[in-house]
Amino acid sequence: MTEVEHRRVHSGATPDQVAADLADLIRFEDDGMSLTDLENLIRQQLEPHFVRYDLPHFHSLFNTFLEPGAALGAEIALEWNQGVTNWQVSPGSAMLEELCCKALCRLFGLDQGADGTVMYCGTYANQQALYMALHRRAEERGFDLAEQGLAGFADPTRLAILTSVDAHFSLKHAARFLGLGEQCLVPVEADANRRMDAASLRAKVDEIQESRDIICVVATSGTTSTGSVDPVAAIADISNELETWLHVDGAYGLAYKLVPELAELFAGIERADSVSWDPHKQFGVPIPSSMLFVRRPHDFGRVALFSSYWNRADATEPNPGTKSIPSTRPLTVLPLVASIRHQGLDNLVQRLRAPIVAIGDLYEYLEQQPDFATCHVPDTGILCFRAVPAHVSPEKLNELQRHIYSLILAEGKRTTSITEIDGQTALRFVAISPQVTFEAMKETIVEIRKIAADLS
Repeated sequence: MTEVEHRRVHSGATPDQVAADLADLIRFEDDGMSLTDLENLIRQQLEPHFVRYDLPHFHSLFNTFLEPGAALGAEIALEWNQGVTNWQVSPGSAMLEELCCKALCRLFGLDQGADGTVMYCGTYANQQALYMALHRRAEERGFDLAEQGLAGFADPTRLAILTSVDAHFSLKHAARFLGLGEQCLVPVEADANRRMDAASLRAKVDEIQESRDIICVVATSGTTSTGSVDPVAAIADISNELETWLHVDGAYGLAYKLVPELAELFAGIERADSVSWDPHKQFGVPIPSSMLFVRRPHDFGRVALFSSYWNRADATEPNPGTKSIPSTRPLTVLPLVASIRHQGLDNLVQRLRAPIVAIGDLYEYLEQQPDFATCHVPDTGILCFRAVPAHVSPEKLNELQRHIYSLILAEGKRTTSITEIDGQTALRFVAISPQVTFEAMKETIVEIRKIAADLS
């Protein structure tokens, strides 16, 4: 192992210990500090409790350190502190965002004429997509949602959004904040590989079509738990028959459409009405960096607001703020643009491919281990599995996975995560950065095996 590989991924401190270390940082009543003393305080008291996303044993979440090109872009963006939402506050920033969004639409092979906007996070992107879907349905019913709200619908409880059982919890947030309530979300079963099952979707449509008004179908290109990619083309066929909005949550997975051998997984995504994406996951750009693409640019008009002094309706210059809710946001696209231009597309694809290969190798390895059971075939860079040693009864296996997770987390030398799949607790490895190798994950498997053996 290298010296870096021996370093801790995080401190392993308890919440009380972290709070005690940070107490001096929030003594706001005290006199000011010199920048030197302040930096020393931050580095000595706060920095040790950060997580080292750049170490090969960090394989639990969607985080990574900044790529050098992104770091340069972030430094310049921070130096100038430019607003983006209006031409008046920064012509260069507004134009760069406009050009970047259109270039990304082309890069991902979205529908000709597609456009995009920058969002604070994938949760907000999904929420805006559902709002636009709801707005369009209101228009079809003859009223303006922006003016009348849900009261314009004869019976808002009929409104339904079809999603996979493995869809991201942000859809629940969206349903709550849009006033629809979680009852509007109708789950569709997943297949053995945790993809939305198209046959189950069609059956669910047939089951509820008379009693519910289906305003949107949400497909996921890279589910949070397993990284599975729903069959967008088949889902698009059904959405078209229903004449309803199709949103694709690609927050995690869309980046992998750029890897040639994975592109077919994303077939049909260009037919979606909207697609969300989080560049900060795989691209090594600052958090947050999220985007929302639409197939028809005029759909952004459903969220546009104008005023006499800001984003005027008669303005001819680019005003990105008319495409999304925030009236103030930073120059998020500069680190993304700088990162892509620094790496070049071929190197970027290599960066994306490396963790996919590592997870694939881990899957093949675990398939040969009698004391482990994989939960799915990995589509992308996530693998869920269970430790199933012979000496632990089936009734105790869920408890074992939680015990393994807790011990590894407390130790601080490596990280994993857990999830629930069909009522069973599973361990979950996520490979985002090229630093997460098969060898590093295999070492964590050895540690998991030791923990399980100690329970005998």
